[in-house]
Amino acid sequence: MLNPLRRRAPLLLLALIPAGVAISLPVSAQRPARFAEAQLFLELNDTDGDLGLHAAIDGDTWTRLTIEAPDERTLLQVVTRGRLRAHGLTELLFESAEPSFDELAPEEILRRFPEGKYEIEGQLQDGGAIRSSAMLSHVLAARPGNVRVSGVAAAESCDAPVLPVVSTPVIIDWDPVTTHHPDIGRPGAIKVSGYQLFVEREDVKFSVDLPPAITEFEVPAAITSLASDFKFEIIVRTAAGNNTAVESCFIVR
Repeated sequence: MLNPLRRRAPLLLLALIPAGVAISLPVSAQRPARFAEAQLFLELNDTDGDLGLHAAIDGDTWTRLTIEAPDERTLLQVVTRGRLRAHGLTELLFESAEPSFDELAPEEILRRFPEGKYEIEGQLQDGGAIRSSAMLSHVLAARPGNVRVSGVAAAESCDAPVLPVVSTPVIIDWDPVTTHHPDIGRPGAIKVSGYQLFVEREDVKFSVDLPPAITEFEVPAAITSLASDFKFEIIVRTAAGNNTAVESCFIVR
């Protein structure tokens, strides 16, 4: 039979440590740090018909990073070498290839990247661990409907035979998005966290982030005065992080 006094000995020893004295644990025993940002999300271009996986990861200086899928398969491993290892990395942004749906059906893309929790783990430059998880959802927002350019219905794409011809001021508006995509991904409730509007023409590029309550924007005259034909893109971003985009073009006279 064990002596009960021996079982209590560790508690007595801890009591002898003076107050205010810090106890340092080995790096391996410390709680892992967390990434400041760790996102995995899907981006659907509903106009071109393609879908891809995107990531945005940011945190303390690390030298190795791994992304593991819900089925525990490794999707990505980044290992620094030589001078870059000595310097370290802090941020990683990537987007996968986005083959058209004629080449790879959206169902197959979603099968490759299942819903669920993805583990993002790294090794810090000081040897410690950094770890976060990211939830990937297959619920995608519907495309923005009733898109108009200064009151004129937007063309289905920039390849349409007839594009809207408008005068300044150019106002782009659309109906609020409130439902999931009817054909791609799985059904489910969505919450729009915001919209992004891009207007560009060759080296002229303009973008703006809009809150979910705003679905109309007047393109600055400083932009529309620089050229006559423009491409624009509207992106719907959900609270789960997924994006649904539509593209079109217009002509300014």
